[in-house]
Amino acid sequence: MPIILDGSNLTVEKVVAIARHNEKVELHPESFKRIKECRLMLEEKIQAHEIMYGVNTGIGEFSEVVLNDEEVKEFQKYLIYNHAAGIGDPAPIEYVRGAIAGRINVHAHGMSGIRPEITLTLIEMLNKGVTPFVCQKGSVGASGDLAPMSQIALLLMGEGEAYFNGELLPGKIAFEKAGIKIPGLEARDGLGTINGSNVLTAMSAIHIYDINRWLKQAEIACAMTLEALYANLKPYDARLHEVRGFKGAVRSAKSIMKCISGSDLQTGRLKSKVQDAYSMRSSPQVIGAAHDALAYAKSQVEIELNGVGDNPIFMPEHKITLTGANFQGTPVSLPMDMMSAAVTMVSVLSERRLNRLLNPALSVGLPDFLTKGAGKFSGLMLSQYTADSLIVEQRILSVPASIQSIPAAADQEDFVSMGMNTAIKNEQILDNAYGVLGIEFIAAAQALDFREFSNGKGVKKAKQVVRKHVDHLDVDRPLYPDHTKMKDVVKSCEILEEVEKEVGSLE
Repeated sequence: MPIILDGSNLTVEKVVAIARHNEKVELHPESFKRIKECRLMLEEKIQAHEIMYGVNTGIGEFSEVVLNDEEVKEFQKYLIYNHAAGIGDPAPIEYVRGAIAGRINVHAHGMSGIRPEITLTLIEMLNKGVTPFVCQKGSVGASGDLAPMSQIALLLMGEGEAYFNGELLPGKIAFEKAGIKIPGLEARDGLGTINGSNVLTAMSAIHIYDINRWLKQAEIACAMTLEALYANLKPYDARLHEVRGFKGAVRSAKSIMKCISGSDLQTGRLKSKVQDAYSMRSSPQVIGAAHDALAYAKSQVEIELNGVGDNPIFMPEHKITLTGANFQGTPVSLPMDMMSAAVTMVSVLSERRLNRLLNPALSVGLPDFLTKGAGKFSGLMLSQYTADSLIVEQRILSVPASIQSIPAAADQEDFVSMGMNTAIKNEQILDNAYGVLGIEFIAAAQALDFREFSNGKGVKKAKQVVRKHVDHLDVDRPLYPDHTKMKDVVKSCEILEEVEKEVGSLE
């Protein structure tokens, strides 16, 4: 069943369904009506020669330059040409599809002044699998993602490039093969297509979805390590966290204990310390804080997904045009900068648990570096080096982009969000996080091989998945295939899906 875009009900999950899983979309009939009414008002104002930014004026530093009737017709084309100024490698297709869905949802409010043909063409592009080639870099996140969105808009003129059926084609050819009519750009159509932070918001929505699933896997890895280290389980009693009141910590403690449920560790048969190190007993508080940060970031992203991120904004019911800065990406970039730190923080916690598995002074009787042949063999010693290198890169990338504004356009655009930089670095931070967690999974499974007791249901299932892909390290071998494989396994969420089948949702 298609996802109906009406300007008010677009969620992170729906963005992922459209962007990653090619779910079809439709425009709500009321939204179509609003778009037509708004366009009618705009055309009346054009005929009356009312001065409107980006319609019959230049943009940015040239906003005071008034265009004549002939220039108005040509302006949108040249606007898209000069703003299609990105650089480098293409953005992944799912990011571009997400951005198109977000832009359609902006149009659905009926306040952008574009022709209905523009919105309907964007819908056809999604439904028929025509995805513009968009350079990943070039946006400063205000006035929106102008450079990447302009590469999308090029297709509306039959220009640019696009992927169709796995092939990169000239935009005009892609449209012909897909049976899409080129709508062209008339007054306002170009700026109404590009003037919002839709790419960085789509990227952030997809990252939020993936980070949530990664955090749940961090709890599974934590549960495995806790069992391997004979942890005291009192710090994971949900009542402890309920009296403090942080929802994320309560959720995290319950999820970890779901994985450990059924373990001999719960019976008291296995001796544990009175109090474990912070990296063990603080896991619910730390992972929980990341859950809470993610909930806030998700709320901000979903407000943006359903808001009117445009400039100017036309209000037919009031017969007015308002100019402002609703394209500004800061409401998304600031909370997503927080997610940079949150994912890095949880990765650091994972590495500290890894250290306790490997360090013979801390591992509660486990073999040195988890090898029976210590001295001749080094076991997983070098796995920690790899995790550490990934974390240092995460730390460097966790510097907020939202405070890095550089003025542009002769200081007319003198504060920008740099939200695209936030989104790009979050992609790398998360990619590294898959690797860090994968290494903890390898080490925890190796450690549990040396323990002789019944594991929790979730822990047992997680270990089975690890062993499906990575064998026990009996004698030393090159570890890079294991590291890379487990990184891919974590990214695929196979462990999460199998554990949730066993113990229920980790929410």
